Amino acid sequence: MKYIIAPSILSADFGNLQRDIEMINQSEADWFHVDVMDGVFVPNISFGFPIMAAVKKHATKPLDVHLMIVQPDNFIGEFAKAGADRITVHYEACTHLHRTIQLIKASGCKAGVALNPHTPVTLVQDVIEDLDLVLIMSVNPGFGGQQFIHNTYKKVKDLKRLIQGRNEELIIQVDGGVGLQNISALVSAGVNSFVAGNAVFATDNPTDTIAKMKSLTVNSLSI
Repeated sequence: MKYIIAPSILSADFGNLQRDIEMINQSEADWFHVDVMDGVFVPNISFGFPIMAAVKKHATKPLDVHLMIVQPDNFIGEFAKAGADRITVHYEACTHLHRTIQLIKASGCKAGVALNPHTPVTLVQDVIEDLDLVLIMSVNPGFGGQQFIHNTYKKVKDLKRLIQGRNEELIIQVDGGVGLQNISALVSAGVNSFVAGNAVFATDNPTDTIAKMKSLTVNSLSI
């Protein structure tokens, strides 16, 4: 099992974005997590295609794009062209989820679906074989630095049971309040991809923090 650390560039220093991108390139991180917010689906606005293009220009690792936007179908092709390797949309934002997943795959990207804290994992059971990733939000989407919602552990275990015999290669990702204090418990629950923003960029040595996170995922296997 490979465990993926995906620092969220939403928490990077945008005055020194290239520096922070190169830090991730040189670290033990696996992906760049790119949070896109529209101020409609979530109460915040982040960035769009120009920042994506800037990240792609310097990044040497895959771009994991998380669309917290309404009507994501209108933009999937543009995000694919801007350099996304995988695109995750929210269940709550997609009227025709199966169609959206197929559109992501047709664009050449891996497909993910995100679930807000109030959304049960059973709602993706009819598309679970079509997915490459399910992102369980462990905070309410829209802002960094929120407190981890403890019910996330139960949702991860529920999802782990759901994929058994159906899509056991599915990546289970958690985003929000993830840090050194809970990675081991999340590994035990079944998570294999960890999005970390403030927990990385707010530290004195982000590279060292990423290395510690990676070590915790590996060491958790022997607990």
